[in-house]
This record gives sequence, C-alpha cells and structure tokens, in this order.
Amino acid sequence: MEHKLHGIMAEFDTPTQLVDAARRARDEGYVKTDAFSPFPLHEIDEALGIKRSILPYLIFAGGITGLVSGLGLTYFVHVIDWPIIVGGRPAFSLPAFIPPMFELTILFAAFVAVFGMLFLNGLPAPYHPVFNVPRFALATREKFFLIIESADPKYDYAETRRFMESLDAQEVFDVED
Repeated sequence: MEHKLHGIMAEFDTPTQLVDAARRARDEGYVKTDAFSPFPLHEIDEALGIKRSILPYLIFAGGITGLVSGLGLTYFVHVIDWPIIVGGRPAFSLPAFIPPMFELTILFAAFVAVFGMLFLNGLPAPYHPVFNVPRFALATREKFFLIIESADPKYDYAETRRFMESLDAQEVFDVED
C-alpha cells in the first residue's frame, strides 16, 4: 500500500539553526512551510515569510459593530419603542447610553477575537500529520522542527529531501498523511 506524504520534516537542536533553515527554505522559494518550537521564536515569522494577521482589523470592526449596536439598541428602546420622560430628561440622553454601548463594544470585540482566532488558525484540529513522526513529541520539550509540505508548488520529493539534508539537520523525516 502506497502512503501519501504530507511533507518532509527536519529536526534541529537550536533555535538559531531552525531560524536559519527557515530563511534558507524561504530563499529557495518554498512557501508551504511551518516551524515547531517548544517556546515562541519571534524571528520565525519573518524567516518563514508569514504575513501579519488580519485579526486586529476584524476585532476593531467587531468593536465598532458593538458600539453602533449598543447605540441603536438604547436609542430604539428609549426614544422610539418606550419613551419615558423622567425628571424632564430628554428621551435621547447620551451619558445614560454609554454603559450599554461600552459593554456591547467589549462583547462583540471579544467574540470576534475568540472565534476569528479559531477560524483563522483552522481550529479545532486535534490531529496533524506531523504527529505520525515519533520524534515530534520532543517539539514540546527540547527540539525544533521545520516542515516543507508536499502541497508546496516547488515540492519535488528528491530535490526537497536533498535540500532538507543540506540544512545540517540532526535528522530528516518523511511525514505521512
């Protein structure tokens, strides 16, 4: 039975080796790459060529939507649907509307942040093909991994494997789907 490969993964001992390998992979023209590390590496995003996320803009739009919804809700209730004049106060009194507007701004922004992050990250994803490599368990403790996926336009098994072995990796693995 023939196994379909998800990609080729290399194991490194230090974060510097991983970042250098990621830069070389990007310079070679590979775009479907990913890196795994036991702790955050701030240089890896640039090394892999990862663009900034659209999430902050979505959260801002969610907050503005919440603000406008809060204003619309309070305006509809207090001015149109159920106007009650208390102590000569006008039906539309902005200072009284600020707490619900603030709360809906925070609520909408928080929902967009959580669900936008889950959607943009492709979560929940309880399984990933890299889990098929036994040594990948060390990615949470002490080792660093770089993978070039077979979906990459430049991917050719022999050429990509030769490239990964040229990165001075401790070991190179085939990652099966």
